[in-house]
Amino acid sequence: MAKVFFVATPIGNLNDISFRAIETLKSVDVILCEDTRHSKILLDRYEIAKPLKSFHKFNEVKTLDYVCGLVRDGKDVAVISDAGMPCISDPGYLLVQRLLDEGLEYTVIPGACAFVTAFVLSGFEAPFAFAGFLKEKASDRKKQLEGLSGNMVNVFYSAVHNINDDLKTLYEFFGDRKVAVVKEISKMYESVEIFDLKDACLENPKGEFVIVLDKVAQTNALNDLHPKAHVEFYINGGMKKMDAIKQTAKDRGVNKNEIYKLFVD
Repeated sequence: MAKVFFVATPIGNLNDISFRAIETLKSVDVILCEDTRHSKILLDRYEIAKPLKSFHKFNEVKTLDYVCGLVRDGKDVAVISDAGMPCISDPGYLLVQRLLDEGLEYTVIPGACAFVTAFVLSGFEAPFAFAGFLKEKASDRKKQLEGLSGNMVNVFYSAVHNINDDLKTLYEFFGDRKVAVVKEISKMYESVEIFDLKDACLENPKGEFVIVLDKVAQTNALNDLHPKAHVEFYINGGMKKMDAIKQTAKDRGVNKNEIYKLFVD
């Protein structure tokens, strides 16, 4: 039976592609890709000449019928993104859902993934969670960050024009901790810089970035106290109540609302 293959492609160095991925791309009838011009560079490198069709966030929904029709007609289809694994901050998951609904076959050809590589490069200890790009709207970004735990490593993608603002936002929300800023993975200028989040600011940033935010350091003796006692320690030291709540939340790597609720309840 025909199927859809979600194929990982290199995130930088074009040699980072598996033999299986090349064989799959050579065997399918149609390749869906975000940018046909970008993908043609990779396909030409490995002498893969197949019909290409654009598949991006602006036409994703209306392309679902087309893809399912191809599979029902016995055609194999490959889905690739500009770099890395489809469905990870890229189109694809709606197609997976549709294939499941219609009982059509699909599989994944594994390979390069930027957030996994960045986590390994950071040297931080698992568990970790991938959060994608920070949301653009402040209200959406707040909900996104509130859903994350300060007690595990969190990994974010960041565009070059947002990197310093994103680092500042993470400090304001999570407080200080170690952060790895990973740039240009698998490319000539790959780098990993480890900062204290409060000091993290890049001069003239260039390239593509992954932010790996370490879990809260358990070195503050106040973290052994009950959260209320932690807040009261700061209040007794002269802090205003809300400032004490904010500082306690930063110490513990949690959202300030978690601490505030203890006093409301």
